[in-house]
Amino acid sequence: MRFKVMGVVITCMALFGTSTPAMADDMSLFRIGTGGEGGTYYPVGNAIARTISNPMNKTDCTPDPCGVPYLLAVAQTANGSVSNIEDVQTGKIESGLSQSDVAYWANSGTGIFKNLGPAQNIMAIASLYREDIHLVARKGSGIQSVRDLRGRRVSLDDPGSGTLVDARLILEAFGVQERDIDAQYIKAVDAIKKMRAGELDAFFLVAGSPSKAISELSAENLIKLIPIDGPVATMLTRENAFFSTTTIPSGSYHGTEAVRTLGVAALWIVNKKQSDEEVYKITKTFWQNLPAIQKMALHPKLSEISQKTAFVSMSVPLHPGALKFYKEIRESVASATTN
Repeated sequence: MRFKVMGVVITCMALFGTSTPAMADDMSLFRIGTGGEGGTYYPVGNAIARTISNPMNKTDCTPDPCGVPYLLAVAQTANGSVSNIEDVQTGKIESGLSQSDVAYWANSGTGIFKNLGPAQNIMAIASLYREDIHLVARKGSGIQSVRDLRGRRVSLDDPGSGTLVDARLILEAFGVQERDIDAQYIKAVDAIKKMRAGELDAFFLVAGSPSKAISELSAENLIKLIPIDGPVATMLTRENAFFSTTTIPSGSYHGTEAVRTLGVAALWIVNKKQSDEEVYKITKTFWQNLPAIQKMALHPKLSEISQKTAFVSMSVPLHPGALKFYKEIRESVASATTN
């Protein structure tokens, strides 16, 4: 998708010290929808943008590696998985990050998307890393399990987030109706403020561990993690292939022990109308440059991204451009092992 927008030109001139607006004629804007600043999508999306962006076609790129020539990649904040799915589907943005379960429902026109029909423009570039479903409770609240949320002030996250969808599934499975709790629908950054003020008892957040929002509260010794496990959790994984049982390791957050919970995968999705050639270049450049970004330690979850797990919980079709790259490396590996 080509953009001849003066705002883009001005931004690039400021960032890269150029005074040639004509460059905008060749520049391609590639937006990556993420989440709130307190989650994991935003820092990961920014890191992805750094691996693929090279709007001025520089050949000497430091500290970031050189990205796709004339591609301006921008990570932008959003409400999360559901809003990213909707914006990628309609072409409002080129790509975004989404939970694998939300992407599945959108692609199949089921679940929360059953009244909208299949989102046929949603395709994938890669599965990135595991996301943990955090249930965070205020210390001293007496909350020990999901069932203890009855009658409590609980944030289920913002409308448009994947967290809200999963929180509702979990509550229902454990026999807790939404009307049984004082449900609040706010982002993690606002949940933090309410936790500090003593105005919230618990909140759900689906994010790669460690989450910035939860790290801040744990450092202040204000919260504890509540397990989502047992027979009910096992049933949820059997009924929903996108769920898996997992563990948030001890030490992920200050003063916390290992906690069993449920997890999903974080997918990098893209509009299928993006050209095969552009998505091929983006996919190839991302994997080539990822090691350099991983060394910068911008977020712990970046270390988990690997080609070995690029198809884990892949709940939507791969974009043809991405598929072309994966076929190339598979053939390259096959050739190397037979020679």
